[in-house]
Amino acid sequence: MNIKYPLLGVAFLVCTFLNAQEIKTGTFGKGIFNITGKDSTFTMKFAVRFQLLGFSSWKENQPADLNFLVRRSRLKLDGFVYSPKLKYKFEAGFSNRDMSGGSDDFTHGSPRFIMDAYVDWNFYKNMILRVGQGKLPGNRERIISSANLQLVDRSLLNGKFNIDRDIGFQLKHFFNPFGNVVFREILSISLGEGRNITTGNLGGLQYVGGVEVLPFGNFKNKGDYKGGDLEREPTPKLAIAASYEFNHDAVRTRSNQGSYMFIDNNNALYKTNINTVFVDAMFKFRGFSFMFEYADRTADDPFAKNTDGSLTGDIVEAGNALNFQSGYLFPSNWEVSGRYTDLNMSAFTMQNSKDMYTLGVSKYIVGHKLKIQSDLSYIKTYSGTNEILARLQMEVHF
Repeated sequence: MNIKYPLLGVAFLVCTFLNAQEIKTGTFGKGIFNITGKDSTFTMKFAVRFQLLGFSSWKENQPADLNFLVRRSRLKLDGFVYSPKLKYKFEAGFSNRDMSGGSDDFTHGSPRFIMDAYVDWNFYKNMILRVGQGKLPGNRERIISSANLQLVDRSLLNGKFNIDRDIGFQLKHFFNPFGNVVFREILSISLGEGRNITTGNLGGLQYVGGVEVLPFGNFKNKGDYKGGDLEREPTPKLAIAASYEFNHDAVRTRSNQGSYMFIDNNNALYKTNINTVFVDAMFKFRGFSFMFEYADRTADDPFAKNTDGSLTGDIVEAGNALNFQSGYLFPSNWEVSGRYTDLNMSAFTMQNSKDMYTLGVSKYIVGHKLKIQSDLSYIKTYSGTNEILARLQMEVHF
């Protein structure tokens, strides 16, 4: 049978597997079904989620822009194999935004379906080795799943400075030396060109190291990496983190993101060392939440040059940004939130510098699994046209 569309193919296989039987599962938001091997040597949770987004924007002296789209559409599988100490996660994206970014040069012209594909091995006490493709330990906002955001989407800081996903390995460790204080450390080594690259290493390797401290102990239900205080923390909870990224001989304008810097009539790639620093914090208490982020990127030589020294026009997007975000969740599960982002790009790309003010209202029907979110933003552009942006989004997460 020729299955033209991947998602239809997945649905066909699932239906075949279930053999037309009525399957009863757990509550909504806990996965469509959960499988446990007969000998308990593996488990698998199958889940689907999607986001429906409508937005409109207004710019000075320009007609209004109106759009509706499936912002995200994801299939997720996770569980363990052989032993509970060997966990895995696989996530694929099927919306246009999920799959975009492929190229004939580096992804064989294929859509970038695969988001996450990794194995976590808890090989010794509090130490975990992750192998595969997944999110790097950059800014907190990026590590928070798009399903668990407090506002409709992430900030301008994330848009310019996040280091998203890459393939390689990560070493994680945590300990609490006294009381409830928790320390976490992480080291990552990856190819440095982003996800789904099929042509091998294009430049040098990408190294990321991070440290996080939770002075008042762990958040409930991993709330330090979820937007809003849906758990209504009964005692104050705080997480403070810092990480540093070094991408040796990076070939893209935003470290492992952005456009490729071609030289010599597209016969080679420009390479330069890129450094990024991230500092962030998350605080929650009785429905109130506050998140802070700072990012700063520099490059050894941000101007892409041909071998004869002539400029190509490509420039590394260096600069810094601040992000402040806060909200309060009422007992009715309505939340009011706000965000301010100050984006300061280097003098060479000053036209991308912006300030963004956002006010959001969310209704959590079943937590982050079923929610409706809206926000209104004013974007002040230093060297361009100011913009007003209104968005409305629904999240459904089985």
